[in-house]
Amino acid sequence: MRIVISQSMYFPWVGLLEQIRVADVFVHYDDVQFTRGFYNRVQVKTATGTPWLTVPLRDQHRGQRIDEVRVDDRQDWRSAHRAVLRQAYARAPHRDTMLALADRVWQAPADTLADVARASVRALAEAFGLDTTTRFEDAAALGIGGRATDRLLAVSQALGGTTYVTGHGAKRYLVHERFEQVGVDVHYMHYGCRPYPQQFGPFTPYVTALDLLANCGVEGAAFIGAHTVPWRTVVPVAA
Repeated sequence: MRIVISQSMYFPWVGLLEQIRVADVFVHYDDVQFTRGFYNRVQVKTATGTPWLTVPLRDQHRGQRIDEVRVDDRQDWRSAHRAVLRQAYARAPHRDTMLALADRVWQAPADTLADVARASVRALAEAFGLDTTTRFEDAAALGIGGRATDRLLAVSQALGGTTYVTGHGAKRYLVHERFEQVGVDVHYMHYGCRPYPQQFGPFTPYVTALDLLANCGVEGAAFIGAHTVPWRTVVPVAA
Protein backbone atom coordinates (compact mmCIF):
# COMPACT_ATOMS: atom_id res chain seq x y z
CA MET A 1 0.00 0.00 0.00
CA ARG A 2 1.61 3.24 -1.20
CA ILE A 3 0.83 6.38 0.78
CA VAL A 4 1.42 9.96 -0.40
CA ILE A 5 0.89 12.80 2.08
CA SER A 6 0.89 16.30 0.61
CA GLN A 7 -0.46 19.79 1.08
CA SER A 8 -3.17 20.65 -1.43
CA MET A 9 -2.21 23.12 -4.17
CA TYR A 10 -4.28 25.45 -6.33
CA PHE A 11 -4.67 23.85 -9.77
CA PRO A 12 -1.28 22.18 -9.30
CA TRP A 13 1.40 21.20 -11.79
CA VAL A 14 1.35 17.75 -13.38
CA GLY A 15 3.93 16.55 -10.85
CA LEU A 16 1.30 16.48 -8.10
CA LEU A 17 -0.95 14.42 -10.34
CA GLU A 18 1.98 12.05 -10.83
CA GLN A 19 2.11 11.66 -7.05
CA ILE A 20 -1.59 10.84 -7.03
CA ARG A 21 -1.11 8.30 -9.82
CA VAL A 22 1.59 6.35 -7.94
CA ALA A 23 -0.39 6.41 -4.68
CA ASP A 24 -2.93 3.92 -3.41
CA VAL A 25 -3.95 6.55 -0.86
CA PHE A 26 -3.37 10.30 -1.21
CA VAL A 27 -3.68 12.26 2.03
CA HIS A 28 -4.55 15.96 1.98
CA TYR A 29 -2.15 17.39 4.58
CA ASP A 30 -3.75 20.79 5.09
CA ASP A 31 -3.80 21.01 8.88
CA VAL A 32 -0.18 22.22 8.89
CA GLN A 33 1.29 25.71 8.89
CA PHE A 34 0.85 27.83 5.80
CA THR A 35 4.16 28.96 4.34
CA ARG A 36 5.09 30.70 1.13
CA GLY A 37 4.86 28.17 -1.66
CA PHE A 38 2.45 26.89 -4.26
CA TYR A 39 -0.61 26.35 -2.10
CA ASN A 40 -2.38 29.47 -3.37
CA ARG A 41 -0.58 30.20 -6.64
CA VAL A 42 0.40 28.55 -9.89
CA GLN A 43 1.87 29.59 -13.23
CA VAL A 44 0.12 29.60 -16.59
CA LYS A 45 1.88 29.38 -19.95
CA THR A 46 0.94 32.27 -22.23
CA ALA A 47 2.25 33.90 -25.40
CA THR A 48 4.09 36.47 -23.27
CA GLY A 49 5.46 34.32 -20.44
CA THR A 50 4.31 32.38 -17.39
CA PRO A 51 2.34 34.72 -15.12
CA TRP A 52 1.03 33.63 -11.74
CA LEU A 53 -2.57 32.96 -10.82
CA THR A 54 -2.72 33.80 -7.12
CA VAL A 55 -5.63 33.24 -4.74
CA PRO A 56 -5.75 36.32 -2.48
CA LEU A 57 -5.80 35.68 1.25
CA ARG A 58 -7.59 37.60 3.97
CA ASP A 59 -6.15 38.45 7.39
CA GLN A 60 -3.46 35.82 6.97
CA HIS A 61 -0.92 35.75 9.80
CA ARG A 62 2.04 33.72 10.85
CA GLY A 63 1.25 30.37 12.39
CA GLN A 64 -2.06 29.79 10.63
CA ARG A 65 -2.77 26.38 9.18
CA ILE A 66 -3.60 26.01 5.50
CA ASP A 67 -7.13 24.95 6.43
CA GLU A 68 -7.52 28.09 8.55
CA VAL A 69 -6.36 30.70 6.03
CA ARG A 70 -9.36 32.50 4.57
CA VAL A 71 -9.79 33.35 0.92
CA ASP A 72 -10.25 37.08 0.26
CA ASP A 73 -13.50 37.38 -1.66
CA ARG A 74 -13.59 41.15 -1.39
CA GLN A 75 -12.06 41.06 -4.87
CA ASP A 76 -13.32 39.09 -7.85
CA TRP A 77 -10.20 36.98 -8.31
CA ARG A 78 -12.13 34.09 -9.88
CA SER A 79 -13.22 36.21 -12.84
CA ALA A 80 -9.70 37.57 -13.20
CA HIS A 81 -8.22 34.06 -13.28
CA ARG A 82 -10.83 32.93 -15.78
CA ALA A 83 -10.01 35.83 -18.07
CA VAL A 84 -6.32 34.90 -18.05
CA LEU A 85 -7.07 31.26 -18.82
CA ARG A 86 -9.60 32.11 -21.51
CA GLN A 87 -7.11 34.33 -23.32
CA ALA A 88 -4.06 32.11 -22.82
CA TYR A 89 -5.82 29.04 -24.23
CA ALA A 90 -7.98 30.75 -26.87
CA ARG A 91 -6.58 28.40 -29.55
CA ALA A 92 -6.16 25.29 -27.40
CA PRO A 93 -8.27 22.39 -28.73
CA HIS A 94 -9.80 21.57 -25.33
CA ARG A 95 -10.12 25.05 -23.88
CA ASP A 96 -13.83 24.72 -23.13
CA THR A 97 -13.30 21.45 -21.24
CA MET A 98 -10.61 23.13 -19.15
CA LEU A 99 -12.72 26.22 -18.42
CA ALA A 100 -15.72 24.10 -17.47
CA LEU A 101 -13.62 22.25 -14.90
CA ALA A 102 -12.23 25.49 -13.49
CA ASP A 103 -15.73 26.97 -13.31
CA ARG A 104 -16.96 24.01 -11.25
CA VAL A 105 -14.16 24.55 -8.76
CA TRP A 106 -14.77 28.29 -8.54
CA GLN A 107 -18.51 27.85 -8.11
CA ALA A 108 -18.18 25.44 -5.20
CA PRO A 109 -18.58 26.93 -1.69
CA ALA A 110 -15.16 27.73 -0.23
CA ASP A 111 -14.16 29.68 2.85
CA THR A 112 -10.55 28.64 3.23
CA LEU A 113 -7.55 28.15 1.00
CA ALA A 114 -7.70 24.42 1.73
CA ASP A 115 -11.26 24.31 0.38
CA VAL A 116 -10.23 25.87 -2.93
CA ALA A 117 -6.94 24.01 -3.32
CA ARG A 118 -8.38 20.63 -2.42
CA ALA A 119 -11.30 21.06 -4.81
CA SER A 120 -8.93 21.95 -7.64
CA VAL A 121 -6.72 18.91 -6.97
CA ARG A 122 -9.68 16.56 -6.86
CA ALA A 123 -11.27 18.02 -9.99
CA LEU A 124 -8.08 17.49 -12.00
CA ALA A 125 -7.62 13.99 -10.60
CA GLU A 126 -11.17 13.08 -11.56
CA ALA A 127 -10.85 14.61 -15.04
CA PHE A 128 -7.86 12.39 -15.79
CA GLY A 129 -9.37 9.30 -14.16
CA LEU A 130 -6.87 9.12 -11.32
CA ASP A 131 -9.61 8.83 -8.71
CA THR A 132 -10.41 5.33 -9.96
CA THR A 133 -7.17 3.90 -8.60
CA THR A 134 -6.37 6.27 -5.73
CA ARG A 135 -8.32 6.87 -2.53
CA PHE A 136 -8.31 10.31 -0.94
CA GLU A 137 -8.13 10.99 2.78
CA ASP A 138 -7.98 14.08 5.00
CA ALA A 139 -5.18 14.13 7.57
CA ALA A 140 -7.22 16.26 9.99
CA ALA A 141 -10.06 13.73 9.96
CA LEU A 142 -7.71 10.94 11.04
CA GLY A 143 -7.17 12.56 14.45
CA ILE A 144 -3.46 11.75 14.54
CA GLY A 145 -1.16 14.19 16.31
CA GLY A 146 2.60 14.66 16.32
CA ARG A 147 5.04 16.47 14.08
CA ALA A 148 7.30 15.86 11.09
CA THR A 149 8.54 12.25 10.84
CA ASP A 150 6.47 11.00 13.79
CA ARG A 151 3.17 12.16 12.35
CA LEU A 152 3.89 11.17 8.76
CA LEU A 153 4.82 7.69 9.95
CA ALA A 154 1.74 7.44 12.17
CA VAL A 155 -0.56 8.48 9.33
CA SER A 156 1.08 5.97 6.99
CA GLN A 157 0.67 3.17 9.50
CA ALA A 158 -2.93 4.09 10.29
CA LEU A 159 -3.78 3.71 6.60
CA GLY A 160 -1.99 0.39 6.25
CA GLY A 161 0.93 1.84 4.34
CA THR A 162 3.86 -0.35 3.43
CA THR A 163 5.57 2.38 1.36
CA TYR A 164 5.62 6.11 2.03
CA VAL A 165 6.21 8.14 -1.15
CA THR A 166 7.36 11.74 -0.91
CA GLY A 167 8.82 14.64 -2.86
CA HIS A 168 12.46 15.65 -2.61
CA GLY A 169 11.89 18.42 -0.07
CA ALA A 170 11.61 15.71 2.60
CA LYS A 171 15.32 14.97 2.30
CA ARG A 172 15.92 17.96 4.59
CA TYR A 173 14.00 16.65 7.58
CA LEU A 174 12.73 13.08 7.25
CA VAL A 175 14.25 10.44 9.54
CA HIS A 176 14.12 7.59 7.07
CA GLU A 177 15.37 4.93 9.47
CA ARG A 178 12.31 5.44 11.69
CA PHE A 179 10.13 4.16 8.87
CA GLU A 180 12.41 1.22 8.18
CA GLN A 181 12.35 0.19 11.83
CA VAL A 182 8.63 -0.53 11.62
CA GLY A 183 8.66 -2.04 8.13
CA VAL A 184 7.59 0.95 6.06
CA ASP A 185 9.74 1.70 3.01
CA VAL A 186 10.45 5.29 1.98
CA HIS A 187 10.55 6.15 -1.70
CA TYR A 188 11.12 9.45 -3.47
CA MET A 189 9.33 10.62 -6.59
CA HIS A 190 11.15 10.45 -9.87
CA TYR A 191 8.93 12.78 -11.86
CA GLY A 192 8.17 11.89 -15.44
CA CYS A 193 7.61 15.44 -16.74
CA ARG A 194 6.66 13.91 -20.07
CA PRO A 195 6.46 16.50 -22.88
CA TYR A 196 3.01 16.89 -24.40
CA PRO A 197 1.70 19.17 -27.18
CA GLN A 198 1.98 22.63 -25.68
CA GLN A 199 1.65 26.14 -27.05
CA PHE A 200 4.07 29.06 -26.97
CA GLY A 201 7.61 27.85 -27.40
CA PRO A 202 9.72 25.20 -25.63
CA PHE A 203 7.93 22.73 -23.39
CA THR A 204 7.82 23.35 -19.64
CA PRO A 205 6.19 21.03 -17.09
CA TYR A 206 6.18 23.68 -14.35
CA VAL A 207 2.78 25.20 -15.04
CA THR A 208 -0.73 24.31 -13.95
CA ALA A 209 -2.11 20.95 -15.08
CA LEU A 210 -4.96 22.96 -16.59
CA ASP A 211 -2.45 23.44 -19.41
CA LEU A 212 -2.39 19.70 -20.04
CA LEU A 213 -6.18 19.53 -19.98
CA ALA A 214 -6.58 22.48 -22.37
CA ASN A 215 -4.07 21.11 -24.87
CA CYS A 216 -4.79 17.38 -24.70
CA GLY A 217 -8.18 16.94 -23.06
CA VAL A 218 -8.81 13.98 -20.77
CA GLU A 219 -6.54 11.92 -23.02
CA GLY A 220 -3.75 13.91 -21.37
CA ALA A 221 -3.79 11.20 -18.70
CA ALA A 222 -1.34 9.33 -20.96
CA PHE A 223 1.28 11.97 -20.15
CA ILE A 224 0.91 11.61 -16.37
CA GLY A 225 3.50 9.02 -15.48
CA ALA A 226 6.32 8.66 -13.00
CA HIS A 227 8.11 6.12 -10.86
CA THR A 228 9.66 6.13 -7.42
CA VAL A 229 13.10 5.25 -6.09
CA PRO A 230 14.20 3.99 -2.65
CA TRP A 231 15.46 6.70 -0.36
CA ARG A 232 18.96 5.26 -0.05
CA THR A 233 19.57 5.95 -3.73
CA VAL A 234 18.84 9.67 -3.39
CA VAL A 235 19.87 10.57 0.15
CA PRO A 236 23.56 10.54 1.14
CA VAL A 237 24.14 8.09 3.99
CA ALA A 238 26.97 8.65 6.45
CA ALA A 239 29.60 5.94 6.48
